[in-house]
Parts: sequence; structure tokens; C-alpha cells
Amino acid sequence: MHIPLPFDEATTIAAASTGELPSEAAIVELLGEVFEQFRTVDDGTVADYIPALAEVDPALFGLSILGVRGRSISVGDAEHRFSIQSVSKPFVFALVCAHYGSEEAHRLLGVNATGLGFDSVMAIELHGGRTMNPMVNAGAIATTSLVPGASDDERWGFIREGLSRFAGRDLEIDPVVYASEQTTNLRNQGIAQLLDSYGRLHAGAEATTDLYTRQCSLLVSAADLAVMGATLADGGMNPKTGVQVIEAQHCKHVLAAMATAGLYEHSGDWLFEVGLPGKSGVSGGIVTIAPGKGGFGVFSPPLDEAGNSVRGQLATRYVSEKLGLNIFASKPVAPAG
Repeated sequence: MHIPLPFDEATTIAAASTGELPSEAAIVELLGEVFEQFRTVDDGTVADYIPALAEVDPALFGLSILGVRGRSISVGDAEHRFSIQSVSKPFVFALVCAHYGSEEAHRLLGVNATGLGFDSVMAIELHGGRTMNPMVNAGAIATTSLVPGASDDERWGFIREGLSRFAGRDLEIDPVVYASEQTTNLRNQGIAQLLDSYGRLHAGAEATTDLYTRQCSLLVSAADLAVMGATLADGGMNPKTGVQVIEAQHCKHVLAAMATAGLYEHSGDWLFEVGLPGKSGVSGGIVTIAPGKGGFGVFSPPLDEAGNSVRGQLATRYVSEKLGLNIFASKPVAPAG
């Protein structure tokens, strides 16, 4: 049972976050080390159920870190642009939280992990039509259906402009990927129809599926993902542009949802090994957030069986360990006296 707390989150004490990222020279050295260590890993396969993604070069590998104070460091193919795919999910969820309020978004969408694949239909049936989590396809499609606007064009503008504010630049669709996905998104169409039958979709199934497909086709780079992640790490303020994209009170809820299902059925392994909220996409991107410190963007197309970048996971775990970013880590404190 979800019980709302009897206070206004906007008036509570500001979040406390300790520590900062090390010097720029130290991060440059670390990213170079990570790049050299993992660039030859050849495990995993590129996504092939979307024809346009099957053509990508599996050797591409880019890493980028942006701190909340604005320092940016990148190596490899960090500026190579690819379709954002499922990495869009937390940012559209953030925009919906900002529009409706986090509590209402929680009520309408749910935030519990399904433990099943990202495109599972069974998860909907097993939970009485509940979408469960905005980080898997059913929940993300329901999230997109909540986007405000009097027309499809207005709703698309809300998404594109909102994600552009997170990235700090105007984002555009990859028309080739969009067209490719339109011909292969039958499963998402089925998920949308099923959600609609349970009364869990808040706009037409066909229009929502198309809007979701457009959202996933926006072009970003690993450097863009670092900016987007750093915006969530910095209480909703983009460190690159200084724009307050969403209110700070919503960021913790978005990060919590990412922690529960950001890497789908491997999310528990991710938290155990990395200890940070993250979100992956089938084009090979992963965004990871160190609250109060910064964002880490990775791009490497070969995926594991759950649809998560193999090199991206290895690189992120290495960076988290080396920089001591795991939010569950602690050290003994000497007793007073």
C-alpha cells in the first residue's frame, strides 16, 4: 500500500551529498585506462530486431563524464550519435513527474520491478494490468501516454523540447531508425493495446505507440547522456546550461525508479556491482548518475541477453569502484568521546 507522507517535499531540508569528483587530470587518466582495458572486449551482439540498429559498427566505444560543477571529460567515440532508445525513459518520466507531481505519477504508473524482460507482456497480466515501472516498455508507453498536449504535435514538442533541455542542445530524430522501428514495433503496439484494455493508457494506443517510437529515435551521444545524467545528479539543473529542467524534489523519485529496473532483470546485479542508478538502451547507451556528483554516459553497441551494453557495464563498474561512487558504501566512524 502506498501511503502519502503528511508534508510538502518542497519545504523539506535540502539533500546532503558528501564528496566530490577528483581532479580533471585524474578523471582523464581513469577514462583513458577504462577505454584501453575494455575496448577489445568482443562479448555480446548488436540489437538486430530493429534493422537499422543491426548495421551499427560493434567496435564503437565512447565514454563521457560531466560533473555537477560543469567539468566535462570524454574519450573514444563519445560524440558519435545514436538513437537514445530506452535511455529516454527516465527523462520522459521526469517530465511527467514535473507536470503531474511525483506522487500522482507514482500512483498512475507504479515503480516496482517486474523481474522480467523489458518488453514483457506477462508482467502486465500478472499484475492485473498494472504497468509496474516506467523503466520497462509497458510502463514507459503508459508514461508517454500521460504527456500533456492538445494534439500529437504538441505532445511531441513537450517530449523533444524537454529532453533537449536535459541534453543542453536541440535533439533531432534519426529518420532511418524511426522508419525502421515503425515497421517492427508490433510488440509495443500489442503492449499499448493491452494496457488500453485495462484502462492503463491515457491516450490512444496507436498515437501513443508512434509517440513512444519517435521518443526512442532521438539522436544523442555518450557526451549528451553525461549531461542528461548530471542534470538529475544536480537537483534538476543542467550544469552545462544552468537551466533548471525539473524541480529538485522530483530527481530522487526518478533515480529510485531507475535503481529498481534501469537494467531490466539485471538491475539487482547492477546495484550489487555498481551501486548507482542507471538506465540502458538497446542501441548500446547507458547513463549512470552519481547523486550530487555527476553523470556518466557510455556508448558501446554489443548487448548481453537482457539488452544491456556489455562494455558499458564493465566500464561503469570500473569507474564506480575507482572513484568510490557506490551510494551503498560506508566506512566506520569513530565513536564520540
